[in-house]
Amino acid sequence: MERSTRVSVYESDNPSEIQLVKSKLDDAQITNTVENNYLTFTTTPTATSLKLMVDLEDEKKAFEIIDAYLQQSENQ
Repeated sequence: MERSTRVSVYESDNPSEIQLVKSKLDDAQITNTVENNYLTFTTTPTATSLKLMVDLEDEKKAFEIIDAYLQQSENQ
């Protein structure tokens, strides 16, 4: 059984932003998952960081989509 390498391509503590970026990756047919990491070094123990993970071979395409999204967001 072949195991694929997963890499983080986007992190945020804003769930709605994660969902927006996730939907853009879904539209591009890039398989992705959201992982939830507790931030133990912050003063708020409930703070979490959400990560969007993709297969290593999709990393470049995912970054291109995310960069385009971020540039579009900045220009609004």
